Amino acid sequence: MKNKHLISVVAFSIFSLLSLKAQEEEVTITIDTLSNDVYMLTGRGGNIGIYVGEHNVFMIDDQFAYLSDKIKASISTITSKPISFLFNTHMHGDHSGGNANFNMEETTLVAHDNVRKRIQTRQKQNLEAEKISLDYYTRMLPEVTFSDDITFYDGEETIMAFHVHNAHTDGDAIIYFMNNNVLHMGDTYFAGRYPYIDLKSGGSVQGYINAHKKALMVIDGDTKIIPGHGRPSNKKELESYVALLEDIKAKVQTEIDAGKSLEEVKANSSLTGSYDATHGNGYIKPDAIRETFYKSLKK
Repeated sequence: MKNKHLISVVAFSIFSLLSLKAQEEEVTITIDTLSNDVYMLTGRGGNIGIYVGEHNVFMIDDQFAYLSDKIKASISTITSKPISFLFNTHMHGDHSGGNANFNMEETTLVAHDNVRKRIQTRQKQNLEAEKISLDYYTRMLPEVTFSDDITFYDGEETIMAFHVHNAHTDGDAIIYFMNNNVLHMGDTYFAGRYPYIDLKSGGSVQGYINAHKKALMVIDGDTKIIPGHGRPSNKKELESYVALLEDIKAKVQTEIDAGKSLEEVKANSSLTGSYDATHGNGYIKPDAIRETFYKSLKK
C-alpha cells in the first residue's frame, strides 16, 4: 500500500513538472519598442517595462518566476547592460513573482511601502511552511520603499514614480519616463478590457478612477502608455476608459440608491451592455465587474 502511495506521489510530481514545463514552453515573450529607450515586454502576466539608460537598465515588474529565464533572454536581445533597478507596480504575483530571480547583487528592488508589507506577509507564510529558503524570501522583498513618490535620474532622463491611493490595490504606483514620454500604469489600467479591482487588498472603484485622472494630468497626446494588461495605449484611449468607468459607476450607484441587491445588479446586463462586447471578454466578465462596482460603492 505504501509503495502504491509512493508511486502516486512520484507520478503526481512528474506530472506537475511536465505541466509547468509545457506552460513555460508555450509562452512567447514579445517586445514592443515604444521610444528610443523604452520597451514593453508581453508574456504571461503583467506587462513589463524596460528602460535602457546610459549605463544601466530600469525594469518595471517581472511576471511569474517560471518565466524569468525567458524574460532575461528577451532583455538580452535589447541590451547587455545590468538591471540596476527593478520596480514593482504592486504586489500581485503576475507582476512580482520573479523578484527573487531578478533581485541580484547589482539590482535594487523598489516599491511602495504597502507592496513590501503584502509580499512579506505572503512570503513569510511560504517560509514558515518551508516552501522557500530564507535567501529566496529575502530577495522577494523590496529593499527601497516610498510612501507618496520617488524620482530617479539617469543622464537626460527623469523617471517619476507616484503612488495612487486605493486604486487596483493599496500599493499601486505609476511610473513616468519624462524625456521618452512613456507612462507605465501597472494594473491601474487594463487596456481594452474590464479591470480587476482587488477590493480585498485595498482597491476601490473611486480610487481606480482617480488614478486614471491623475495619469491624464501628467501625459499629453503623444504619450505612449504601458497598461498592466493589454496592448500599448494612449491618452485618447485612457480618456475613453475613464468615461466608461464613470458611466458604469453612475448606473450602479443609481441601482444602489434604489435599494437593489447585489444579485439584482449582477443580473442586470443593461448596466454594462454598452461595453460588454468590447471590454467583457477578458479575465473580468460583465457580471463580475458589476459585482465589483456594487461592493465597492456600497461601502
